[in-house]
Amino acid sequence: MATGESGVRRVALGMSGGVDSAVSAALLMRAGFEVVGVTCRFTDDAASDRAAADAAAVCARLGLSHTERDCTALFDNAVVQPFVDAYAAGLTPSPCVGCNACCKLPSLLAAADELGCESVATGHYARIAQLADNGRYVVKCALDARKDQSYMLALLSQEQLARLVLPLGGTTKAEVRVLAADLGLPVAEKPESQDVCFIEGDYRAFLHARGVDDRPGAIVDCAGAVLGRHDGLANYTVGQRKGIGVAAPEPYYVVAKRPETCELVVGFADEARISSVLTGPVRWQALACLDGPRAASVKLRYRSRAVPCIIEPEPEGRVRAVLREPQPTTAPGQFAVFSVGDTVLGGGMIEEVASV
Repeated sequence: MATGESGVRRVALGMSGGVDSAVSAALLMRAGFEVVGVTCRFTDDAASDRAAADAAAVCARLGLSHTERDCTALFDNAVVQPFVDAYAAGLTPSPCVGCNACCKLPSLLAAADELGCESVATGHYARIAQLADNGRYVVKCALDARKDQSYMLALLSQEQLARLVLPLGGTTKAEVRVLAADLGLPVAEKPESQDVCFIEGDYRAFLHARGVDDRPGAIVDCAGAVLGRHDGLANYTVGQRKGIGVAAPEPYYVVAKRPETCELVVGFADEARISSVLTGPVRWQALACLDGPRAASVKLRYRSRAVPCIIEPEPEGRVRAVLREPQPTTAPGQFAVFSVGDTVLGGGMIEEVASV
């Protein structure tokens, strides 16, 4: 990869128009990088226009060059359509995890190559390290546990990690806000972005517009008894407690969705706990592969805490995580991210959950 004529490393910084990527630019400059701001446009709407304008304003304030890339086709094919297909199949997808690995980083790396940049950077709260024992690149947790986004980067490949710089890994959100204000950045007070960037408002209306069937069906308990009717499986999430619409002495939870029969399965709290999960093929970071059972921790959702487990290899690169203690159920389609201490081992999409 090319380095500038002065010997300074050139880095392509993904700029979303938010405060995190804006402060990342300033921190990279302080570290001696030559920074090029890159805004990858993943949607063609007013929100994307505002984000690009904010990113350009930050670059102007800092004296950086700024460029935009149209990535809407890749985003629709690699993120939006799989999201829609997953809901149609009865899953509850986590689009941001896959997006980072198959859309955002590839788009940013392609721009970096065109711009002659050795590295790429983003405003994620996590750290990158290279392990001394096997030389593999890994994601580590951010020092600010409340903002840690290592879960979101668990599917990144070795090639992607080798070129990635994360300036905010050792910084708190409060410090970022203060630095942005001190620098007079125009996005210093800009609020946090929403989780699913391509949906404004109710995701159910979005799914309906994309052709997901809202076919009604039966609400059944774990023994198969019919308790009521639902108005479409896509309107519910495994683990959901409120809004199910079935009266009972204690709250029901959504335990499973059965798209083949259009049944929504509900159970009480003790029936909504799981003992293990089975993932699809795992993308490993700290390991080349899993060659036998080993102790680890697993996060079953982005906002959940990591819990102890034993991970066991299964055919075709799958992994079974046997939980040390039963946990509240999670939804197939979410990601299980495995770690040891503050180091990500790898992650894979949850395909099945086993009830207690």
